[in-house]
Amino acid sequence: MGRIRQVGVVGGVLVALLAAGVLTGVLGAPSVTAVENRFAGVSEERTTIETDLVVSNPNPIGVQLGGVSVDYTVRMNTVPIASGGREGLQLSSGESTLGFTTEMDNEQIPAWWHTHVENGERTQVEIDADVRSSTLGRSLSVTQGRSIETDIIGQFNSTETRPVDANAPLVSDPVLYINETRGAWDRPNLTRQRTPMELAFTVHNPKPIPYTVSRIGYTVSMNDVEVGAGETTAGAVISPGETETIDARAAIENDNLDDWWVTHLQRNQRTQLRIDFYLVVEGGGTQLRIPLDPVDYEKTIETDIFGNKDQYPTGTGSSGSDKSAVSEPTATPTTTPDDGVLDTATASGTDSDGGDTVLGTDGAATSTPTATATRSDDDQQPTETPTDDGLLAL
Repeated sequence: MGRIRQVGVVGGVLVALLAAGVLTGVLGAPSVTAVENRFAGVSEERTTIETDLVVSNPNPIGVQLGGVSVDYTVRMNTVPIASGGREGLQLSSGESTLGFTTEMDNEQIPAWWHTHVENGERTQVEIDADVRSSTLGRSLSVTQGRSIETDIIGQFNSTETRPVDANAPLVSDPVLYINETRGAWDRPNLTRQRTPMELAFTVHNPKPIPYTVSRIGYTVSMNDVEVGAGETTAGAVISPGETETIDARAAIENDNLDDWWVTHLQRNQRTQLRIDFYLVVEGGGTQLRIPLDPVDYEKTIETDIFGNKDQYPTGTGSSGSDKSAVSEPTATPTTTPDDGVLDTATASGTDSDGGDTVLGTDGAATSTPTATATRSDDDQQPTETPTDDGLLAL
């Protein structure tokens, strides 16, 4: 009994000494000096994230007697994608690297995508780490931030005149010209289930008879994963030699985005976005479905969510298309209360076509056929000599 009482007294003295050390500033609480995350693998259902936390113990002896607990959470905008922690740690003096492995449910990706588009194609990646010492009775929370910006829909805007061929028997091409395309996210109608787009095509009729564009169809794919498809009823009548703007709507079905996410990581955070269009045109007693190959939209999207994908690639291969030089971000330290050990980085650049490129987003070049036509001095629209083929007067 005397021995037990003696041990209890000694333990109480040690706790009192540690508490006194904290109060006098002799002993300090441990802190996080570095955080590094990386994608370590992906399956159809889950994404593996590995995290290294470097924790510094400023005291001359290891912190024991009550231990240290560490918790961390990774968020993309407001969506938590990974979290983990440990309790009862005993840290030796100096720095110790603690490794964690967590798995993200890929069904979080549609929720994140919704916030990305709602925020104007911007995402803030935040890593919150909290270190607590029950022995010292102190805690420290630190945050690491990184910004991601893309310009996906903005690259659809173009004022380039592009001829469209029917490639049909007895029909002389081109059958029409697309003088302008415009696109924007329909933010007022964004939901967690759908990402709608508002599109507009300025169409010129070079033929001697009117025709009607009855429908516009589209298919949206990301790395060959179909994420949206449908048709818009147009009903636009375009008179001979006239130009009309036809509005259309398209949408990405967000529930398909977790399948896309797998391919995005497998290709080391690289995606080929493609939108294929077609028109259904009626005139002269004939109906034609015309693929809009010259205005099909194609864009390469590249991200570097944790800023270290070159060091820790999550996949190999490419999306099968050329890409221009990528401007990679460079992390810059930000002074914080924990002695500026966490990085905040935002990178931006410029596409070859003038569009914004951030964190490795670039536009893919699209070839434009040469129209065999002349421009009128009156309306500056392509015209051609009328022919009498009997089909759409084309």
